[in-house]
Amino acid sequence: MPDYYFTKFEDRLPPAPLEHSRPVEIAWQVMALCSLIAGAIYIHWRWTASLNPDALWFAIPLAMAETCAYLGLILFTANLWQVRDYPREPAPANIADCVLDEEHLDRPISVDVFIATYNEDEEIVRLSIRDAMAITYPHPIDIRVHVLDDGSRPLMQAVAQEEGANYITREGNAGFKAGNLRNAMEQTSADFLVICDADTRPFPSILENTLGYFRDPDVAIVQTPQWFYDLPEGERLRDVWGRKAGALGRGLGGAIEAVAGEIRIGEDPFANDPAMFYDVIQRRRNGANAAFCCGAGSVHRREAVMFVALRAYADAIANASKEKRSSLDRLLRRRGDGGDVLARWQAAQEQELTPYKFHVSEDIYSTIVLHRDTDRNWKTVLHPQVESKMLSPQDLLSWTIQRFKYAGGSLDIFFHDNPVLKPGLSLGQRVMYLATFWSYFAALWNVVFLVAPVIYLFTAIPPIAAYTGDFFGHALPFLVLNELAFMLGTWGLSGFKGKVTYLSSFPISLGALWAVARGKKISFPVTPKLRQDGNFIRLVWPQVAVIIVTVVAIAWAAGALALGIAGYSLGGLIVNGLWGLNNILAMSVMVRAAFWKPPEEREADLKGAVPA
Repeated sequence: MPDYYFTKFEDRLPPAPLEHSRPVEIAWQVMALCSLIAGAIYIHWRWTASLNPDALWFAIPLAMAETCAYLGLILFTANLWQVRDYPREPAPANIADCVLDEEHLDRPISVDVFIATYNEDEEIVRLSIRDAMAITYPHPIDIRVHVLDDGSRPLMQAVAQEEGANYITREGNAGFKAGNLRNAMEQTSADFLVICDADTRPFPSILENTLGYFRDPDVAIVQTPQWFYDLPEGERLRDVWGRKAGALGRGLGGAIEAVAGEIRIGEDPFANDPAMFYDVIQRRRNGANAAFCCGAGSVHRREAVMFVALRAYADAIANASKEKRSSLDRLLRRRGDGGDVLARWQAAQEQELTPYKFHVSEDIYSTIVLHRDTDRNWKTVLHPQVESKMLSPQDLLSWTIQRFKYAGGSLDIFFHDNPVLKPGLSLGQRVMYLATFWSYFAALWNVVFLVAPVIYLFTAIPPIAAYTGDFFGHALPFLVLNELAFMLGTWGLSGFKGKVTYLSSFPISLGALWAVARGKKISFPVTPKLRQDGNFIRLVWPQVAVIIVTVVAIAWAAGALALGIAGYSLGGLIVNGLWGLNNILAMSVMVRAAFWKPPEEREADLKGAVPA
């Protein structure tokens, strides 16, 4: 077995789910309402009393951006409002515990574990196979592990056979991962499916802890949190300074952490940690039955997967037959309904039954189809406990590929099959899906927030009438209450890196938005599982440009104010200078990520730089 970088992390254990505290939740809800009220007052004041009439070309776009951001805040607040976990049930003893049909009373549950791979290192997949083969269950069960190799590699087949797994491949790779899963479903028949990526290593407890949800026959999917066990943990600021400056450094570092929260030097620079997404955002969608499938680490009821396929099949036939009917009617007007029957028959011959939609975001797409069905009332569950471990993107290129795929897939759904406007979803589900889509549009107003302080600092043209006490009296209460609210709403997790990444990743969302708007098909790139060589400064040139321009703008405005140039004010410089510094800090996090290397690579570089 190769000596991979993540070998030294094998003994790491996943964090426990955030403990639900009702008092903290009540405090969050009260503070969130106060924040929204203060925000509404601020937005109303911005539109009715603060616009600079001499610069509406600047004032109106900024007010619109603030309004869009406030709408996003409303959606985010609704998402985070309350924790309502699904009740945990004991592991079912047989299939009769999971279905309404009683003819299967004595049959053990059967499970297919799918490990989808394309070009990943075979030895990494071997680790996933071994962990899948080690899954345990307290009752008799039929578990079969399948390697779904879309690369048709003899070496991968040999590894699968050596480890006792079934090997499945196909000619070509139409539909990419979705097509790979469909091909495997045609050759398997278990009651439940566990979906794994090449690097997904399930824990032995995954079935024992998740199949209990399927005692409810309407539960279709159980998604478990994805956990990257290879993330650099870094070192506490107080420890780093203590090592360099003794007790004084440790004391100073500890004091800073007491105010700002835990600060780690050398930790994961990409904000890969998915705890905020799974333990806060997805988990709190359980109450609205709006948690969606994220692929790896999910457990599916086969009946539900086939339901999605049949529904899509029927819709495709209906749509195709409408087109054919118009031409057939001219030939078959005297045959009564014969034209419709023939049109449907011909349309049916041209459609394929597709269990997983051929889409870059087939996981969320399938969830939407399930949620829209009002007859079956399918449910999806976010199980809060980590049940597998995965590898994180180890460089900015890999991270960018992954995030672009997420953004492009979600935006493609929004533009071409928007569930928010279609029948079937509850109000809560619509709000939750809209929150997801809205977050990817944020790049549009984030660009305004990046440009706005620069415009003032260079031109002395303010977007508001004046930076007076009236401005601070409206803005500061909203900003302070908002920070306090989301500190409570995400209690137990630090949201700082998520915030700055949300702002600094604007080029990725803009690129995805532009690609979808042009009708470009979002591709299915495989996220590399091992670190790519080199630095990736070319990927962050927009962030570098923002930093340079903002620094120059702050220096220019400070000099202009010192020289008494008309138009500049101390209040305007303070507001826009701090605003610009915040933008610089956010952009610098992404720029630093472009040059990041794991500690062992940095040490090797240093050794190589030392003359012999």
